[in-house]
Amino acid sequence: MSRKIKARNFHQAKWDEPVIFELSNKGERGILFPEIEKEIEQIIGDGISSLPKNMIREQLPNLPELSQMQVLKHFLRMSQQTLGADFNVDIGQGTCTMKYSPKINEKFATDPKFTELHPSQDESTVQGILEIIYKLDLYLREISGLDKFTFQPGGGSQAIFAIASIIQAHHEANGEADKRNEIITTMFSHPSDAAAPVVKGYNIINIYPNEDGLPAVEALKTAVSERTAGLLITNPEDTGIFNPKIKEFTKIVHEFSGVCGYDQANANGILGITRAKEAGFDLCFFNLHKTFSSPHGCGGPAAGALGATEEFTKYLPIPLVEFDGDKYFFNNEVPNSIGKVRAFYGVVPAILKAYSWIMSLGSEGLREVAEIAVLNNNYLLKKVLELRGASAPYAEGRHRIEQVRYSWDELYKETGITTEDITCRMVDFGFHMWSSHHPFIVPQPFTLEPTESYSKAEIDEYIAGLKKVVEEAYENPELVKTAPHRSVVHKIDYEPLDDPDRWAITWRAHLKKNK
Repeated sequence: MSRKIKARNFHQAKWDEPVIFELSNKGERGILFPEIEKEIEQIIGDGISSLPKNMIREQLPNLPELSQMQVLKHFLRMSQQTLGADFNVDIGQGTCTMKYSPKINEKFATDPKFTELHPSQDESTVQGILEIIYKLDLYLREISGLDKFTFQPGGGSQAIFAIASIIQAHHEANGEADKRNEIITTMFSHPSDAAAPVVKGYNIINIYPNEDGLPAVEALKTAVSERTAGLLITNPEDTGIFNPKIKEFTKIVHEFSGVCGYDQANANGILGITRAKEAGFDLCFFNLHKTFSSPHGCGGPAAGALGATEEFTKYLPIPLVEFDGDKYFFNNEVPNSIGKVRAFYGVVPAILKAYSWIMSLGSEGLREVAEIAVLNNNYLLKKVLELRGASAPYAEGRHRIEQVRYSWDELYKETGITTEDITCRMVDFGFHMWSSHHPFIVPQPFTLEPTESYSKAEIDEYIAGLKKVVEEAYENPELVKTAPHRSVVHKIDYEPLDDPDRWAITWRAHLKKNK
């Protein structure tokens, strides 16, 4: 079978595997510790009674009790029921930038010389990793044009929260915080650009797209006012359409003394091509776990790299990593810092892997990443639009940047098959298709993003899977509606997700709600 033109015959292992708490048998142990020798106990005590009383549990923790073999089997079975970037063609993860992460970088991050470092060590003993943090800061200054970076945020949403905090601190310093209570964003910017400022107490003004899929300059002029605290915007937005008037946007907001924050969580298609500085931004962030090769946040530790112009550096979270010409050190003397946004100093494994990735590629390689990502995306766009029932709303006939928000609306109207149905059928061929596309402005949406990692043959293979499912939708829709048939994926019942009394995010919460 030619891999270039046909979808793989995939059949996933499917275990009727209970959650680990249901496997628990009271009294079973994976390891038994020997009792303390009397001679040792006489010298150091029993190890418990010397602890402060408020640190001693009144009851033992409710943990599953299993043997080593049971634990091993449980997690190996669970591992057989997943799909991932190192396992299949994962271009259906849309906006999440799944790409190949060089295994040598993973080796660096798991080396005991690195993993056994402790965040509370004296600075003199961690000069190596401080040097890497400092130099990655320098690289991102060059990539963005901004003047200083911190890697303290634990992900993109936390970086947006930090930006909102800086915006608030800036207006507090100017005595205008009470008046400036609005943040402007756009409907196709990442949802966190609206959600994070709400946590800081801001009102959100969303600008909707025009017929070209872009927020209009006139709409921004209507939205901006003396109440405007700032702008938080993604460009290109989740449609993959780049806003060529972005500098005009920042200029308008600056005219009203607002602060401009650039959400560059996914900068995969613009590395070495456009920069935050030239677009007029005061603040920006990158997701190191997306653009800079580390696995996406849910598949590996996340890191939000937050950058600022010189004017806003004084508000960055502490500590900042500095170099005095002799040694690297943590600088906590940042006069107007918003303080910490997380414990210790960020997610250092993601920092190390991003540093390694940039070092291996160099400036020319980074630009080539963007060029190939854009090439792959526009090839995929052409192939998807050849599929019956598929469309790419907005900017018809124009190229996109790193991804596209497509629509199955025509197919749905003709067959009754939904995006969710197609998602569930695609896993029968070993493919993933993202199941969340907020906001649902595009009807029956699906978002695809082929990064630089994927070859033409792999993109063709993914298209072959889509083509097969489309044929089934028109010829045998019941087969698609009842999918998956060869995988462990289940249909999602969206109704309980809107009812907090019916869903639980932990096993203990589930038990409480079902007493």
